[in-house]
Amino acid sequence: MRTLLRLLIPLAFFTLALAPIRAEDSKPTDPIAKGQRVLTCGHSFHVFVPDIVNDLAKKAEITGHKQVGLSSIGGSRVIQHWDVPEEKNKAKEQLKAGKVDVLTLSPIFLPDDGIEKFTNLAFEHNKDIRICIQPVWLPWDTYALNGKQPEKVDHNAITVEELKKRHAPYFKSVDDFVEAQNKRLGKTVLYVVPAPHAIIALREKIVDGKAPGLKVQEDLFTDPLGHGTAPLRVLVGYCNFAVIYRRSPVGLPVPAALKQAKLGDNEEKLNRLLQELAWNAVKTHPLSGVRAEAK
Repeated sequence: MRTLLRLLIPLAFFTLALAPIRAEDSKPTDPIAKGQRVLTCGHSFHVFVPDIVNDLAKKAEITGHKQVGLSSIGGSRVIQHWDVPEEKNKAKEQLKAGKVDVLTLSPIFLPDDGIEKFTNLAFEHNKDIRICIQPVWLPWDTYALNGKQPEKVDHNAITVEELKKRHAPYFKSVDDFVEAQNKRLGKTVLYVVPAPHAIIALREKIVDGKAPGLKVQEDLFTDPLGHGTAPLRVLVGYCNFAVIYRRSPVGLPVPAALKQAKLGDNEEKLNRLLQELAWNAVKTHPLSGVRAEAK
């Protein structure tokens, strides 16, 4: 009997390892209907998001949505928001009061000790808090860890394949960090907002001539660094909205931020494309917290 058990126990573990995903793990994620209290810390690739999400929440008839705070520092790493003097640090104050449902952070490059510090503080005062990590689209279209602008930046010349290649190590660093933090906490607290993934998809549509009102990749940027025009900012807003509320933005009316682009007859068409690209990026990213029904 003992010999038989020694043979069966390893076989049982092997069978479990190959077992299919449980039905409940593959079910679509239910949208969050209750308005969320959102705190944002970020730079110029992220701080425009709150206004757009506020607008989208109203258009989606989500009651109770509230932006409880915004820490804005240009070109910042997350640690800079943490290091704001205690007497002026409204972000820490809100977190300590347990008045935040969702904290959004946007690291430029890792490592960045500020993320873990904010995570520890937020989780200490609200065990149900969700922390949304929005990676950036690479400044100057390059993984420039030294922070120096390349001699030449041509957003139109780079191929989509090259964009994906350059972003890949950065995306991996963010995903690995998020997974490690969740493992450390013993609970899924951090989620990824795949905004730059959606931007790459939009740039591919532009290259293929399938983005209404946008002729070249440069139409998404105001400068070589990569600050966004209205279409890019709205796409990023849609991605954040989809992760925060775990629901598709497809079908929502044109947000005020996109109307600024004065797209004429292309406005509705481009809005729909931005919604679809955002939702596709969110529902296919394994760390977004969203599982959508396959179609």
